[in-house]
Formats: sequence, C-alpha cells, structure tokens
Amino acid sequence: MLAFFGKYKLFAIVMGCLSAIIVTAFYFTLQKKTVLPIYQPANVNVELVDTSIQHISKYHTIKDFALVNQNGDTITQNDYKDKIYVADFFFTTCATICPIMTKNMAAIQKEILSDDAIMLLSHSVTPEIDTVAQLKRYAIEKGVNDKKWNLVTGDKKQIYDLARKSYLAVKSQGDNDYGMVHTENFMLIDKERRIRGFYDGTKEEDIKKLLGDIKILKESYK
Repeated sequence: MLAFFGKYKLFAIVMGCLSAIIVTAFYFTLQKKTVLPIYQPANVNVELVDTSIQHISKYHTIKDFALVNQNGDTITQNDYKDKIYVADFFFTTCATICPIMTKNMAAIQKEILSDDAIMLLSHSVTPEIDTVAQLKRYAIEKGVNDKKWNLVTGDKKQIYDLARKSYLAVKSQGDNDYGMVHTENFMLIDKERRIRGFYDGTKEEDIKKLLGDIKILKESYK
C-alpha cells in the first residue's frame, strides 16, 4: 500500500498545485472589477443625437458651457472639474415626468450629500420661463442643496446644443426654433467629461443602478 502511494506522490503534488492555481485564477476572475462603458454618439439612440455628430465613435466629451444657476451665479465646466456628476434636462412647469425626476434626483442628492466628489446638474429646457427667480423658488420647494446641485438656465441654443451634441439626452422638435422634447434620461458623467451611463430618471430600479454605478466609477479612480 505504501509503495502504491509512493509511486503516485509526485503526481498528487503536481495535481494539488495545479488545482490551487486554477482555484486562485478563478477567484481573481470573479473579483475582477466592473468597468462602465463609455458612450459615444454612434452607439446611442439616433433620435437623441444631433445629425452632425451621429458618426462619432470615440473621444466624445461634454463641451464647455456657461449657464446661470438658481442663485444667479455663472456655472461653467470648471465648477465640475474633477467631479463625477449626474445631469438631466427638465422644466419647472412640467406636470408629467419632471416631478418624479426631481424627486429621484433629490433622493440621489441625499445619498451623495457628504461626498465631495459627486455633484448634480439640471438644465432647464424652457429658459424663457425658468428665470433665476423661478429656479430659486423651485429649488427651495424641492430641497435643492446649493453646494451639490445646480439648476441652470441661459441661452436656449446653448442648452439645445448641450442636450443634443454633448449629453445626447433629448429629442428635437426642429433645429430652427431650438425646440426640445426633454426625456426622462439621467446621464452619469465622469471626471474626463465622458458619458458613462444612461438611466430612466422616473424608475426607482434605475436610480438604484445609478447609485451603484457611481460607486463603481469612484472605485475606478483609486
């Protein structure tokens, strides 16, 4: 019996080592970090993308902007420099999906309130109605924290271009009058100003996924 085991001792050692290597490799494969996609105009619903950039398949980023927030302050890309942020498009007089979107954005605000790396940005698609005073009233009513969340208004063409050419977020009613059909989209933007996710801002399950993706994105910078 001892001779039998002695004969196969080397085989057993080799198989044992091989098994250990396979188990270890399998473990690290399971532990591999999730990487969020980087969205480009060419792989987003064409209805949400301006025709001039629908062909772009790489290097797309959010363009520079200068808009005015609920406090009358000018907000630019520098206010979001080195930040992860969630963006959307809304209007204060909307009675359909906007109240739900704003409620869910407020829920996100609550979760990220103490996290200096995360911010929120909501663009009005009716800037002629959503004056600074109107945005301020809305911000107070909805519990907006000025340090975390900017509601912005400004030149309608600039907002239209941001929506259609940067965030790839709204449908067009025609280029001549910069008409926009805003959608329920929330966009997750990384520190390099790239789109890393689209979410339905009216659905709780999408909000949970968004919060999870924010954590994944944060981890990728460590």
